[in-house]
Amino acid sequence: MQSFSRSGLDFDVTDRGPEGPDRGPERAEGSPAVVLLHGFPEDRHSWDQVSERLVTGGLRTLAPDQRGYSPGARPTEPYPEAYAISELVEDVVALLDAAGIDRAHVVGHDWGGAVAWSLAGAHPERVASLTVLSTPHPAALARALRDPWQALHSTYMALFQLPRVPEALLARQLVRWLTSSGLPLASAERYAGRMREPGALRGALGWYRAMRTSRGTVHRTRVPTTFVWGRRDGFLGRRAAETTGQFVLTDYRFVEVDEGHWLPEVAPDVCAQEILARVRQVAL
Repeated sequence: MQSFSRSGLDFDVTDRGPEGPDRGPERAEGSPAVVLLHGFPEDRHSWDQVSERLVTGGLRTLAPDQRGYSPGARPTEPYPEAYAISELVEDVVALLDAAGIDRAHVVGHDWGGAVAWSLAGAHPERVASLTVLSTPHPAALARALRDPWQALHSTYMALFQLPRVPEALLARQLVRWLTSSGLPLASAERYAGRMREPGALRGALGWYRAMRTSRGTVHRTRVPTTFVWGRRDGFLGRRAAETTGQFVLTDYRFVEVDEGHWLPEVAPDVCAQEILARVRQVAL
């Protein structure tokens, strides 16, 4: 499949399987499905290197451009309510339905990790396993915000909720901000280019602005989970990472690596290795 729809919005998807790229679901029925959810300001191509390795390992991967990132899925009203975490979760459910998948292995990074945690909490029957990169459990992050380091390094979230200011700032400084935090220049320039598309940056920032009114229910996680965290992450610190396991009620694995925040781009081997290990363990 190349796209799916929900509530009048059209989402682009990269669907890959063991026999080649862009396979339809009818040709991938025998392959476990892995949904890959990107973060800010990335897109589905942040998973290209990881997906290649997963496909080689016998898996089918579905990587959508999420709400605000797909040109056909940038709602302007109601704003920012249209970007509430509950809407982002239901977008993934719609992807599974469109692909004919009852249960998938779900992987998320950055904001995609927040969606993955919320999906596993709200719809555990649709999630065979969870692998989250960089992003701690929401409850662990909330507790960690009492720590001065995490509070200081989360100030950008409040900045991104302001009207107009973040658009003006990021239009000039996005590439520099991304590369200074460890993202390779080529990736930073590509993502910045996409953010210049009409409505793209406003849509992506809608995720932050919706935080003010869409807190929702934070569920403890009841599916097998792996959490991979880079000890050089400049956004998400050790306290939240190490307490995440308190909010997982079943099989849990914490993996600490000597990397920064942008794990799918800079550490695809480690990411794929941990995803494959989690999928295979659940299959046993």
